[in-house]
Amino acid sequence: MNRPPPIATNNHDQAQQSTFKVMLLGDSGVGKTCLLVRFKDDTFLCGSFIATVGIDFRNKTIVINDKQVKLQIYDTAGQERFRSVTHSYYRDANALLLLYDVTSITSFNNVRAWLSDIHEYAHSDVIVMLIANKVDKTTERVVTREMGEKLASEYNVTYTETSAKTGLNVEFCFKAIGQALLQQIDSTITNGETPSQTLNTLVQLNDQSQRQPLCCSYS
Repeated sequence: MNRPPPIATNNHDQAQQSTFKVMLLGDSGVGKTCLLVRFKDDTFLCGSFIATVGIDFRNKTIVINDKQVKLQIYDTAGQERFRSVTHSYYRDANALLLLYDVTSITSFNNVRAWLSDIHEYAHSDVIVMLIANKVDKTTERVVTREMGEKLASEYNVTYTETSAKTGLNVEFCFKAIGQALLQQIDSTITNGETPSQTLNTLVQLNDQSQRQPLCCSYS
C-alpha cells in the first residue's frame, strides 16, 4: 500500500508548512495521553484522569531545519473494544508511536499484537517507533531495556525510552519523527538513508549523548 502523502500548506509569508499525521498506540494505561500532554503543553497529568475513549486529537507545530512541521497527533484508546475504531486511522498515518509500560509485562507482551495490527492495517513504509514509557519508575520496572531492544530488532522498528513524568526523551521522540518524515519530501536533507534509517540514526545519537560520562574530572 502506498504511503499517505503529507499535506503542504502556505502560511502567509512564512515558509511552506508540512503536515504529518502521527498516531499513539498501545494498551490502556501505558501513558499515551500523558506523553502527548507533556509534548503539547509541557505538563504532567498526575493522579487519576478519564481514559481516552475512541480517538483524541491535538496539533503542534515545530521547527525542524528552519522548516515548519505541523504534527497532527491522534491519541487512541487502548481498550480492546475500541481497536476496530482505531484500525480505520492506521492507513492515513505517516508515523506510529507504539508505547508500553516498563512496569507492566502484559503491556509489553501485547506489543506483538499491536505490531500485527500495524502490519495488517498501516501502509508498508509507515515509520514505527517502539517506546518504553515510565522509565522513571526504576524500582517497579520489570521490562528491561534489553528486552525492548530485542523485540524492536525482531520487528525492525526503532526503540527508545521515555518518561512522561520527567519529560525524558518526549520532545526528542516527536522531533525525530518529524525530521524523518520531512526527509520523505525534502531532498535537501536526504543523505542516502530511508526515513526509518534516519530515525534510527537520530535515536542512536541521542542515546550516545545521554550515556556519555562527564568529560572533566578533578583529582
